[in-house]
Order: sequence, then structure tokens, then C-alpha cells
Amino acid sequence: MQVTLDSDLVEILNTFNRPLPEVVKELIVLELYSQRQVSSGKAAELLGMGRIDFIRYSSELRIPFIDMTEEEWQAELETVRTALPCR
Repeated sequence: MQVTLDSDLVEILNTFNRPLPEVVKELIVLELYSQRQVSSGKAAELLGMGRIDFIRYSSELRIPFIDMTEEEWQAELETVRTALPCR
């Protein structure tokens, strides 16, 4: 597959100082992960790294590993509270 990129975009992508196909692939995978289209495991596999390394790397880029709404977070807390033995 070939993709035509605007010269301004190519100039920006070249600032990564890495081969252009590698940069483009990484940016696509990171965007798919941030949109929850691929899992952290699949993203790591696509980029040839371990899952934990990918989670750390994407977190450094401010892509959250845990992305819950307030309602989901409250439901999760309630599940944990219910599962814990009473003191």
C-alpha cells in the first residue's frame, strides 16, 4: 500500500529522526490504541515490543491505560468494596 503525504507533513515526520515508515506505523498504532480500536497487547505486538513496555511508553505520551467514565469508576469501586471482607 502506498500513501501520499503532503510535503509539510513529511517534513514534520522527519523531525523524529527515524525512518518515515516506522514513524508513521507507530503514530497509526498509537492513535488506534488511544481510540480503543486495538488493545495494549495488540498495539505492543504491532510495534514489536512487550505489553508492559508499550503501556509505559504510551503513558509517557499521555495516553491513559485506564480510561473509565466516572460511573464506570464508581461501579468498579463498589465491586471492590463488596469483595473485601468487612472489618
